[in-house]
Amino acid sequence: MDGRPEALIDLDAVRSNAAALNAHVGGAMVMAVVKSQAYGHGLIPVARAALAGGASWLGVVQVADALALRDAGIAAPVLCLMAAPDAAHEDAVRRDIDLAAGSELTLSRIAAAAARAGRPARVHLEADTGMSRGGATAADWPALVRAAAAEQAAGRIEVTGVWSHLACADIPGHPSVSGQLAAFREAVALAERAGLRPEVRHLANTAAMLTLPETWFDMVRPGGSVVGLATLPGGAPGWLRPAMTVRARLIQVKRVPAGSGVSYGLRYVTSRAARLGLVPLGYAEGVPRHAGNAAEVYCRGRRRKIAGTVCMNQFVIDLGDEPASEGDEVILFGPGDTGEPTAQEWADALGTISYEIVTRISERIPRSYVGDPGTTGQPGQPGEPGQPGQASEPGAVAAAAPAEGRTEPVLAAAPGAASIRREP
Repeated sequence: MDGRPEALIDLDAVRSNAAALNAHVGGAMVMAVVKSQAYGHGLIPVARAALAGGASWLGVVQVADALALRDAGIAAPVLCLMAAPDAAHEDAVRRDIDLAAGSELTLSRIAAAAARAGRPARVHLEADTGMSRGGATAADWPALVRAAAAEQAAGRIEVTGVWSHLACADIPGHPSVSGQLAAFREAVALAERAGLRPEVRHLANTAAMLTLPETWFDMVRPGGSVVGLATLPGGAPGWLRPAMTVRARLIQVKRVPAGSGVSYGLRYVTSRAARLGLVPLGYAEGVPRHAGNAAEVYCRGRRRKIAGTVCMNQFVIDLGDEPASEGDEVILFGPGDTGEPTAQEWADALGTISYEIVTRISERIPRSYVGDPGTTGQPGQPGEPGQPGQASEPGAVAAAAPAEGRTEPVLAAAPGAASIRREP
């Protein structure tokens, strides 16, 4: 693309994050949730790096993503978390992908697919413990459990998991957490009384995994934290490192007099004579339109607020008296190493969460990678993250593996690091 926009992904940060999360939860297994192209970072590279860092499972929401992991040679356990009755269950069963079922209809569709595939489906029963999203309610749960027990007895499914999801784990002290935890324990107990013996019970998302050890059970499901983000107040703890840096180059610089209106609606007016820089990214590339006059970027050693309305493919920054020129780098957000804003700061400025900021970065912006994605599709061993690979070009700095018992990842690739490969 013109202006050389890039989303640079630090895979050593992903490895270090996975290793730190693995150490944080001790005996619980870690499922790295890589849904939505690993929160916009790249499904396959992030999955491999997370496994190399010690994750035992991978989680997605679409069967197509689970199949893509298998096609890439990744043999680790994969759970498709979203229970869609019309999904490609037969393909998933044949490829040894675990499937979620939160209703009798979905369970029956999975069982029928397993019969066609000639092997039992691995199923995680989803309980709605109070979020009122996916899963069976307390009223429907007994019937779902009975149906699952019958299908298991018939050899069409194997109940390998029971799970649920927390609504307010990222709101410290929220009373719903204890209520959902109690409901989940009862759901598990009812399943066990029916003769089901799931391999894994899992409830905790990133926020719960970071702050609520009573929710960990057999496995935790970090998603955003694998790429260094969290929805907790203030964002992720400092021992997790954001993995994405979004940057581009100025394509035009011009001087305008004081009192000049800028962009649609003239919502920004220069208070003095100033240089304006044009950045070739807009809401079509995932920059929120309402980031105008709110979010900051980093250019020529300083933060600059986006001046005026973000357009479809461009936005303007006010450079003041800075002697800028076409080709100067602009960092929208990154890990914050050189003073650039972070995705969390963008989220705070725009009244949203960091997950929305990174996932809306369009695939029109090429992804480039620094660091070692991991060379195996097998899960890593808890506490043994392995040795990160060395970056192969100047400016790419590889992170060291965390020492035993250490949870603070070492700094990895700086925002200015050279990109060493691109996702096809």
